[in-house]
Amino acid sequence: MKIALIGYGKMGREIERVALGRGHDIVCIVDADNRQDLGSAAFCSAQVAIEFTNPTAAYDNCLRAFEAGVKVVSGSTGWMESRREEMERRCREEGRTLFWSSNFSLGVALFSAVNRYLAELMNGFPMYDVTMSETHHVHKLDAPSGTAISLAQDIVERLDRKTRWVKGTLQAPDGSLSGTTACGADELPVSSIREGEVPGIHSIRYESEADSITITHEARNRSGFALGAVLAAEYTAAHTGLLGMNDLFAFLK
Repeated sequence: MKIALIGYGKMGREIERVALGRGHDIVCIVDADNRQDLGSAAFCSAQVAIEFTNPTAAYDNCLRAFEAGVKVVSGSTGWMESRREEMERRCREEGRTLFWSSNFSLGVALFSAVNRYLAELMNGFPMYDVTMSETHHVHKLDAPSGTAISLAQDIVERLDRKTRWVKGTLQAPDGSLSGTTACGADELPVSSIREGEVPGIHSIRYESEADSITITHEARNRSGFALGAVLAAEYTAAHTGLLGMNDLFAFLK
């Protein structure tokens, strides 16, 4: 498969390593200093572009790839929430293809399935309240993380006593703390920590007066995310429309 990379930071380099190891060709690499190559012949020859950049660039990157007739796998968070309806329309009416996920890790996919099941189970046990926290490296711009938002939305959709998630506390890289976990009984607070080079930790805690139950996913490095992104690209090459991890992994449906 011919792959173009949009974004060539640590994640882009890891995706390149995994893709080459699986026998794919990297035909074009686009970063901040050569964005004009999004319209190049090399870029247009790609079957799929894998895009990992930032919230301010991701939307335009997807549109540029669409214009070039290239399918997109995007792992950039902090932009899809406000653009989902538009992307659904473009895929439906214009024949575009976008595979988007807030997290491509197989471990996170399994964790998400456990989270959904536990939320449904907890409908029978109203004595437990639920909170969430996520920790990421200091370079991450959005908070809460896209993965945390997806996990929170899954809880809200399945746990009857919660109607929405809200931002909790934010611990900045300098250690300063802002925000609060105080919220309504029907709200789920999601707190964030930014420190060091942490790839990603997500914890969901159910607590009662008697005890507490916590489930946690902790990423050790970027390799799991990169493998998931390449698996998504392989899937995307043979499918169309607005796609996600639910399509790639049947156990998430």
